[in-house]
Amino acid sequence: MASNTTTDRSVLVTGASTGIGEACAVELARLGWRVFAGVRDDDSAKRLTQLVPSRLVPVRLDVTDSAHIAAAADLIAREVGEAGLEGLVNNAGIVVPGPIEALPIAELRRQMEVNFFGSIAVTQAFLPLIRAATGRIVMMSSLNGRVAAPFLGPYAASKFALEAASDALRVELRRWNIHVAIVEPGSVQTPIWAKSKSTAQRISDEATAEMREIYGQDIDAMQRAATSLADGARPVRPVVAAVVHALTARRPKTRYPVGMDAKLAVTFVPLLPDRVGDWIIRRSLGLK
Repeated sequence: MASNTTTDRSVLVTGASTGIGEACAVELARLGWRVFAGVRDDDSAKRLTQLVPSRLVPVRLDVTDSAHIAAAADLIAREVGEAGLEGLVNNAGIVVPGPIEALPIAELRRQMEVNFFGSIAVTQAFLPLIRAATGRIVMMSSLNGRVAAPFLGPYAASKFALEAASDALRVELRRWNIHVAIVEPGSVQTPIWAKSKSTAQRISDEATAEMREIYGQDIDAMQRAATSLADGARPVRPVVAAVVHALTARRPKTRYPVGMDAKLAVTFVPLLPDRVGDWIIRRSLGLK
């Protein structure tokens, strides 16, 4: 992928129904890519097709379903033929919030299944097509893939795991000139956080009275902090720009922290003593 021209290149974007995934799919299609957009329902497929009808191909894809992944791989392989797939953007993700002590193990597994195992399963399935095109892989991580926040432990764990696997994968695929980039957004305006609130409410409703009493004060503080962060969240455009750069630049970066909050956190928090970092995080979130 030495050239910056994009015409006739093909890319798969997972989690393209809303938010960052949808924005990436639309922008890449407008830049001339043939975009296979992974969606989970017909309404999303119809809406995306209407946005860029000539370049965007919706594909039913639940990244936790091996049959879905296999069917998508077969479909895309037939479409691209020997040219292969120039790009894969592993964007599908969810947030399972809450105190680790109170979260059902099934919820922890669901978090890892989507954000980590789903991304790895999709990557495994599409690597033959990526190799055929000497393509590129973009992993959508997060600020929380470098700095774990309280009550987002499962989400952070899934992104930490994704970053570790991506680092290993980048070295493993170097022989074939397949580049692996990690995008690390900070606070971004996306429906994923609104969905996480409903998940948090459901988990809270199902929690024992003891757990609600123990963590109630902290959860209230986190909800206030989440509302404040949502109000100050940035548009998805810089994240999309990072993805485009990772797919098209002659010398792509290995990591793309996006937003001042992400850049400051990944630069300075690791340099601090753990207890100092803990104090800063708690203070910033209004936790005692």
